[in-house]
Amino acid sequence: MLLETRVANPICVEEAAQLSRDLYGIESSAKSLPGEYDDNFHLTVVDGRSFVLKVMHPARQRSLIDLQCQALQHLARRAPKLSLPRVVANRSGDLCTVVTAADGTKRLVWLLTFLPGTMLAKFRPHSGELLNSLGRLLGEIDCALQDFSHPAAQRELKWDLSAASWIKNHLQNIGGPPRRSLVEKFIALHETETLPVLPQLRRSVIYGDANDHNVLVSDLRSLPLKTVSVIDFGDMHYGVTVSEVAIASAYAILGKKDVLAAAAAVVAGYHSAFPLEDLELAALYNLIGMRLAVSVTNSARRKTLNADDSYVTISEDSAWEALERLAEINPRFAHYVFRDACGLPPMPQSARVQRWLQEHGRASASLLTEDLRTAPSVVFDLSIGSGFLGADPRTAETASLSPKINSRMKGAGVSIGVGRYNEPRLLYTSPLFGNVANTLEERRTIHLGMDLFVRPGTPVRAPLDGVVHIVANNTAPLDYGPVVILKHDADGDSFFTLYGHLSADTLKRLEIGQRIARGENFARIGDDLENGGWPPHLHFQIILDLLELDADFPGVAFASQRSIWTNLSPDPNLLVGIPAERFPATEPPVSETLAARQRVLGTNLSLSYDKPLKIVRGWMQHLYDDTGRVFLDLYNNVPLVGH
Repeated sequence: MLLETRVANPICVEEAAQLSRDLYGIESSAKSLPGEYDDNFHLTVVDGRSFVLKVMHPARQRSLIDLQCQALQHLARRAPKLSLPRVVANRSGDLCTVVTAADGTKRLVWLLTFLPGTMLAKFRPHSGELLNSLGRLLGEIDCALQDFSHPAAQRELKWDLSAASWIKNHLQNIGGPPRRSLVEKFIALHETETLPVLPQLRRSVIYGDANDHNVLVSDLRSLPLKTVSVIDFGDMHYGVTVSEVAIASAYAILGKKDVLAAAAAVVAGYHSAFPLEDLELAALYNLIGMRLAVSVTNSARRKTLNADDSYVTISEDSAWEALERLAEINPRFAHYVFRDACGLPPMPQSARVQRWLQEHGRASASLLTEDLRTAPSVVFDLSIGSGFLGADPRTAETASLSPKINSRMKGAGVSIGVGRYNEPRLLYTSPLFGNVANTLEERRTIHLGMDLFVRPGTPVRAPLDGVVHIVANNTAPLDYGPVVILKHDADGDSFFTLYGHLSADTLKRLEIGQRIARGENFARIGDDLENGGWPPHLHFQIILDLLELDADFPGVAFASQRSIWTNLSPDPNLLVGIPAERFPATEPPVSETLAARQRVLGTNLSLSYDKPLKIVRGWMQHLYDDTGRVFLDLYNNVPLVGH
């Protein structure tokens, strides 16, 4: 473990300036820098050069200083383009010097070049691009350190996440049962899920301390803003490689409402420079939580030794807040988010289950009495840019929408209407709840199921053999109403089918664990009151992981998490089987629209953004993009007269 108490007087700035003259021949002014144990100084030379003089605690081992010096020299050779501190030799050519300080203690002294920049802790905002650049920098560092070794890297360190269980013996220092329980939760996850796989995780020498006071951000005048460097290599050690990105993510989520998005940005950047393995991604959530647990426990312990030590407790409050937010999130969902950030399928087994659904979907029973594969139907376009709905958002309100749907079906002479899967809609206003998405300030728009508009009382059939898993009545506005979830087996993999907007009497006839045979009529469609005022319809959805949300599993998702939720809830048409030619064309992706734009428009009409907006709807002062995001149009006369 690191030292617990100071046993030497701090070095003053005058003594630091003298050391720089005697050892390095540098005439400079010295300014003290913060540090937990050692004395650090910013040296400024008249000619504009800057250095960091490091005067080590008397009990520091020389081997640990040599570890840092050798690692920095290795990085200078392997990754010379990285903006990292460089070790400066003294007048004798040595990288480190032993001196006798004014208080009579022996001190190790070494010198680094000073890197300008703003500490991440003092910089706002922390954009996704900025956090991504931090992850990429750390990935480049760890990639360059793969062939580096040093005897001192094999060290006992309280920040080594593979040995983090030491905090179990210090929980009594944490004030209040709720906070102790929070730490105990992550200790339990660590011991039951992380420790068993540790032998299978890669190990290497890592930087190990990308906290927000050790990360430097580029000058505000240089765009794009990026992480330029990390400082203080005192926590370098040989450990689990993925701990690097876990530590950085733990600090990146401090003060963030959407902790998953912040962590995912760091993970994505790291993966782009140094690809993470599947087991490492699976362990990340627990490791991030454990780093925060170690941090708050260490702060609580240190306060019992020195209550006034502000350096130790500087991030304590924000770390508790981040730990609380992290604990609200389902660990598997976090895993899916991290995989998605790395460009991988969010749910590892999703492809296998979807193949099973494709193979068995052709033999599945029709959901309704009429065979949906052949029965006449009309497919509605309820998307953002829908011509059926029109530009006025009020046409999407229930009072206007229901008559339009009924009239269209009557005019087409059909008894079945279909609402599309994975369609961005402006029909929903309720928030996403549960233990998955935290507090995204975003409207839900992406429809995860298929709507089947039919007469009330229409029987609903099971497409496959299943077991009743959930029977519930969601009475919240714009929710499912009476809902049933069946559980199915796909050659060892479980998945679920959800049936929303059923009749209330359906719930009385079903019991948890009841077996439902393929083709069995097990439910009925509810009336318009049981459908929240909408025309009677069935919301049918396939779910590969309920995430312990059960009947609260979302039927509509955030556009920013579209790829994750559509992976967890694949296309219901795998079982419904409506021919593809019946579906109207969907809004083409941005890439196709950009390609068409380049073919048609001249190059003098430039784009204003790195990620161009695709506006598909306008009404009054508002514009709507293809995912349902709303923009206030401030150009020309629009704010006054509208579109």
